[in-house]
Amino acid sequence: MNAAAAGRCRRSACQSPIPAALANEQLCLEHFLDDAFLRTDQTFDRCREGRAMNPADVEWLLSDALAIVKNLEEKASDPEPHHRDRMLELLLMLANLHEYVAHHSIRLDRPA
Repeated sequence: MNAAAAGRCRRSACQSPIPAALANEQLCLEHFLDDAFLRTDQTFDRCREGRAMNPADVEWLLSDALAIVKNLEEKASDPEPHHRDRMLELLLMLANLHEYVAHHSIRLDRPA
C-alpha cells in the first residue's frame, strides 16, 4: 500500500507526493526526515550541554517517531530501501535520546 495524501510537498521546487502519515506536516518523506534528523541532533546537543529540554520539543520528537512508524506501516509491502533505512536510523536515534535522558539528569523546562 503506497497511500499518498492529496498534494505535493510544501517545499519550493519539490514535487514529491506527501505520504498519508505526513499529511499534517505537508512534507514529502525526504524533507520530513531531513527536518526530523535536524531536530533530533539539536536536542542531543542541548542535552549534552546540560541545557533543559523544552516540552514542545519533546512532544515534537514523539510525534516524529509516531509519523515514522505510521509511514513504515503504509509502505510495508513496498518500502524504498533508502527511506526505510533513514526511518529506522531516526527511530534508533530517538530511542538513544530516550535512553540518554533516562540515565542523565536532564531538566525539562516547564512554563511558569
